[in-house]
Amino acid sequence: MKPLKFTLITLFPEALQPYLNSSMLYKAQDRGIIAIDYVNLRDFGLGPHKSVDDTPYGGGDGMLLRCEPVFAAIESVKADDPSAEVILPTPVGTVWTQELARQFAGVDCGRPQSQTQHYIILCPHYEGYDERIMSIVDYPISLGNYVLTGGELPALIIIDSITRLLPGVLGGENSAAIESFSDGDNLEYPQYTKPAEFRGMAVPEVLLSGHHGKIAEWRAEQSRLRTERKQP
Repeated sequence: MKPLKFTLITLFPEALQPYLNSSMLYKAQDRGIIAIDYVNLRDFGLGPHKSVDDTPYGGGDGMLLRCEPVFAAIESVKADDPSAEVILPTPVGTVWTQELARQFAGVDCGRPQSQTQHYIILCPHYEGYDERIMSIVDYPISLGNYVLTGGELPALIIIDSITRLLPGVLGGENSAAIESFSDGDNLEYPQYTKPAEFRGMAVPEVLLSGHHGKIAEWRAEQSRLRTERKQP
């Protein structure tokens, strides 16, 4: 089976590699489930200093990513794989959800699934980017109503949330199916492990009963209550 590929266009590949080469993401690469490439945007910079940014027209603070290096970097990847689609972390994008992660992973049963096998993730920096860059973006994605210094952290979140849904990545067959947000906005029920009592806090008796029907009812009720408490 062909791995799901991510190509990261970034000024700071060294900031991404430690996380992507650890834990389950390392195992997913080692098992051939995903593949990750890095493109250093600086390699496509302009002039002797390999510049990738400039001041905004109309004035204002900060610097903006220029079109030329970004277009050149993306086109260099698409030259080898024209079907690759571009993700841009940006405050103006669609808010990332578990449902979207499932669609991007191609495991959202009953709904149209993405057939893409290769995502290019552009990691912006500085104050922002030239708006014309949006013309080559397929999926503008927002992680929420806050601003970060760059696109590297959103890129890690996007890759992690997609990868963990792919078959063969997590240990249990249902590990990704029974959890928070696997069914709309529902939150997962509380879970416990040994010891049965710790510093006066006891595991609910129903979980120790061995009665699977009652355990299922308790979990469903706890999930409902948790979800209701979190609703605005």
